[in-house]
Amino acid sequence: MDTAVPLLPLLVDRLEPLRHLCDRYGVDRLEVFGSAAKGLFDPASSDLDFIVQMTGQREPGYARRFCSFADELEALFGRPVDLLTESMIHNPFFRKDVDASRRLLLEL
Repeated sequence: MDTAVPLLPLLVDRLEPLRHLCDRYGVDRLEVFGSAAKGLFDPASSDLDFIVQMTGQREPGYARRFCSFADELEALFGRPVDLLTESMIHNPFFRKDVDASRRLLLEL
């Protein structure tokens, strides 16, 4: 994980509303990866990539809560969002790329 790259101002400026969203949707941990974590973010074309750990993954309503959280992230940041969980990352090459850039945003 490369922490030498400063956290994207788009993320820093919205940390408090992001914390409220995480609390509302039962998020335990939220990480950013990809261009926003590598310092390669293009405001004109980049999306935001997140890895989320949420409570109650085996409880009814989890899928709806997950999708609603993704929608809320898109609304908060005003751009497309890719939201993943650890269990969604199967490809070892993709895993290596994710692990090389992931940065912790919030841990509740």
